[in-house]
Amino acid sequence: MKLSAADWRRRLDSPWWRGIAAVLAGALPMLSFPAPSLWWFAYVALVPWILLVRSAPTARRAAYDGWLGGLGFMLAVHHWLLPSLHVFTLVIAALLGALWAPWGWLTRRFLAGVPSAGQVVAALFVLPSAWLMVELVRSWEGLGGPWGLLGSSQWDVEPALRLASVGGVWLLSFLLVAVNVAVAVLVAVRQSRVPALAGLVATAAATSAAWVWSPRPDVDGRVRIAVVQPGVIDGVGGAEKRFAREETLTRQLAGQDVDLVVWGESSVGFDLADRPDLADRLAALSREVDADILVNVDARRSDRPGIYKSSVLVGPEGPTGDRYDKMRLVPFGEYVPARSLLGWATSVGKAAGEDRMRGSEQVVMNVGDGLRIGPMVCFESAFPDMSRHLARDGAELLLAQSATSSFQQSWAPEQHASLAALRAAETGRPMVHATLTGVSAVYGPSGERVGSWLGTDASASEVYDVPLAHGVTLYARFGEWPVYAALLILAVLGATDGARSLRVRRAGPSPRVPPARTAHGSPARPGR
Repeated sequence: MKLSAADWRRRLDSPWWRGIAAVLAGALPMLSFPAPSLWWFAYVALVPWILLVRSAPTARRAAYDGWLGGLGFMLAVHHWLLPSLHVFTLVIAALLGALWAPWGWLTRRFLAGVPSAGQVVAALFVLPSAWLMVELVRSWEGLGGPWGLLGSSQWDVEPALRLASVGGVWLLSFLLVAVNVAVAVLVAVRQSRVPALAGLVATAAATSAAWVWSPRPDVDGRVRIAVVQPGVIDGVGGAEKRFAREETLTRQLAGQDVDLVVWGESSVGFDLADRPDLADRLAALSREVDADILVNVDARRSDRPGIYKSSVLVGPEGPTGDRYDKMRLVPFGEYVPARSLLGWATSVGKAAGEDRMRGSEQVVMNVGDGLRIGPMVCFESAFPDMSRHLARDGAELLLAQSATSSFQQSWAPEQHASLAALRAAETGRPMVHATLTGVSAVYGPSGERVGSWLGTDASASEVYDVPLAHGVTLYARFGEWPVYAALLILAVLGATDGARSLRVRRAGPSPRVPPARTAHGSPARPGR
C-alpha cells in the first residue's frame, strides 16, 4: 500500500511512529562507513533526521527526536558489539544517544517553519558546532572513544584527507554537518535557499583552498615494513599455536631486506621475562630476518602486579628494553567501568573478567638505521590526539597493533583499518595497522593506501615499501582548533541569548492597555 504525504504526516503525529522514524533516520549515516563505505552518502545522510527534527511540534519533542536519532546512530555504528555485550549494547546506545538531545533542540530552534536568512546562516555554524561537542564528549575513553566520528567516513577521499591535515577529523565532521544542513534547507524551505546555497559554495571554496595552499608532506625516503597476520587460531593452547604460526610466517621474510617486522595485538600471550625460551626464539627470528620485531605482549607481568598489553621491541640480542604499555583501554572489553556497580555485565556478555592495567605515557622507539616509530595498541588508533603527540615527539612511522578477532563477521575490521588513513593524513606520517586476524593495512603520509589490505581470510606475511616524510601539518601544529572554534561559536550563542534575556527582564512587562469600552456594554461583561 502506497502512503501519501498526508498519511506520512498523520503517522508522524504518533509519538511511537515518530520515535521509530527518528531511530531509523539516525542510523542512516552508518552506510557511509566501511564496510559499505558509501562515502558520498555522508553529505546527505543527516538530511532525513534534520527534516524530522525541524518538524517537531514542540522543543521537547525535538530533543526527544535528537535523543532517539542518537540512539539509532550509536547502535548502528556499534552493532558489532551485540554478540559480545548483548542487551548492554542497547543500554550504552540509549545513554550516549542522549548527547544529541541538545542538537535536536537547536535544530528545531533555527530551522523550524520558514527560517529567516539569518537563522539559516546561524544554523550553518551552530548545528555543526553542537554536533562537534557531541563527538568531543563521546570521544572520552570512558564513554567508548571516538569510534564512528562522522568525518572518519571520508578516509578514502583525497580532498577530504587534505582537509584532515588542516583540521583533523574534526574539521571533516564540521563541514559534513554544515553540508547536510544546507541540503536540508534546499529541500524543505524554498524561501531560504539563497543562504543555504551560499553555505554549499563556501564549503566548496574552503575545500579548494585547503587543496591548493595546505602544506604537503615532503617524501624523503622509504622503509620496508613487514606485517605478520597469523589468522584465526582457536582451541586449547591457542597462544602457543599462534606464536608458532607467527614464527613460521616471519621466517618467510628472510632475505627480503625488511627494516621492521610488526606482529598484531596479543601476538604473544606470555610475559617474556617469565618465558626466556620465547624471548630466545624471537631473538633468533630477528637475526634470521635481519630486522627488529615489534610484538605485543598480553600477559600478567613479572615485575609489577596486573595484566598489561604492551608493545615490546625485540632485536637480535633479545628484548631491547623499548616498551609501550597501552594507556587507553576498551570499556568492558579490557576493563569494566565502576565494576562494583556494572560487574553484572560479565554475566550477560563477554566483558573483561579482570581489568587490564594502564600505561602512563606514550613512547617513541628507535629501530635500527635510525628509524623512530610510535606504537599504539588497538582502538588507540581512533584517538587523533595520540598519533599527533607521537608525531610531534619525533615518530617517523606510526604503528597500531590490533586484533578484532572477536568481530570477524562484522564491519568492525574494515572500519578499524580505515582509521589509520586519517591518522596518517592528519600527521603527515605513514601508518601501519597490523592485526592478528585482519584487516591489516598500510597508508602513506598523505593517507593514501600503500599496497593491498590483508583481509580477514588471510594468514600471511606481507612486505610494504612505505614512504617516509618530514614537515609538520597544520593539524599537527595547531591541534583540535575546529573544536575550539565550535566552543567559541556556542559560547557566542549563549552570550547573545543571555544578553537578550537580560534586556527583556530589564524592560519589564509590557504596559497593559486599558480595554476599550463601547456604548453597548462592559468589555469584561459583554452585553451589560
